[in-house]
Amino acid sequence: MRSPNRGISKVRKAMESINHQYLLAHHPEGALQESNFTWQEAPVPKPAAGEVLVRVLYLSLDPANRGWINKGGSYRDPVLPGQVMAGFTIARVVESKFSGLAAGDIVECEAGWQDYAVLPGDKLHRLEGDAPLELWMNVLGLTGKTAYFGLLDIGKPQPGETVVVSGAAGATGSVAGQIAKIKGCRVVGIAGTDEKCEWLRELGFDAAINYKREELAQGLRAACPDGIDVYFDNVAGDTLQAALLQMRLHGRIVCCGAVSQYDKAERAPSPMGLPGLLIVRRLTMQGFIVMDHYDRRQEAERELLQWVREGHIQYRLDIVDGLKQAPRALIGVLYGDNTGKRMIRVDPNT
Repeated sequence: MRSPNRGISKVRKAMESINHQYLLAHHPEGALQESNFTWQEAPVPKPAAGEVLVRVLYLSLDPANRGWINKGGSYRDPVLPGQVMAGFTIARVVESKFSGLAAGDIVECEAGWQDYAVLPGDKLHRLEGDAPLELWMNVLGLTGKTAYFGLLDIGKPQPGETVVVSGAAGATGSVAGQIAKIKGCRVVGIAGTDEKCEWLRELGFDAAINYKREELAQGLRAACPDGIDVYFDNVAGDTLQAALLQMRLHGRIVCCGAVSQYDKAERAPSPMGLPGLLIVRRLTMQGFIVMDHYDRRQEAERELLQWVREGHIQYRLDIVDGLKQAPRALIGVLYGDNTGKRMIRVDPNT
């Protein structure tokens, strides 16, 4: 995918620009603060052989970002103080010294919290087709593919089954629930406001529970009188505990995230009943990382795009303008003040 209207003049301008960046100032102790990041201006870097200079267009903000800056790291090496904050991005190639990419190409990459980045060419994924860029950061991007592989490969939903999704009004949860509906399931979403619950019903969810207004275990019993076959967990903590007690025989628990625990100095204890309930009810409980499935990324992109075009998957964008807003916007994601996919529009000309 190329953007021919933004050509050589923009390339020359980019090479003369300042690179605005957010660095990690220090690892958080407890709740994330804006002061954990430092704003910096640096020269725009230059690519060497095999490298590509990109201009970031959109920056994804995801709950997992919080785990990346813990001292111990998570499924990846932690971001260290003094390093550019990591983040998934959609970017435009400004200058390429890699044979597979040219100036103007639009790519998916991990450029981080900055205007420009130099990256190895073989680490960039060129975007093809005419889908809107925002869609590549949402349904066709990391969060949509997380929903796709987590629900279908681990949850294995069958027609007529009951699927419960926590964090259901977020970027991943909203897509997971809609895929479950496509597969003929009864779907219940858990969210934190009446407005989010109403949006879930508009998406086709059969029921929605506002966990801040009603006792969750009671709400799940009422919404799932025959129990839960598949639980797609984005939250962990007390929500996982409530869902676990409602699981049916041979149920599947998809461990996708734990946003209720990311921003706490002390984590909640493990749910009661483990491993007893897993044994007695013959449950499957499995975690995953979406990149483990990226050998099938094109399969997911094709099917997700088809579902969007057919109207089976709808989405909502929460776009924040300006890289400087990234710390505050990420803190908001951790506390659920977004509906749908939150992203930063880094390049104001996008």
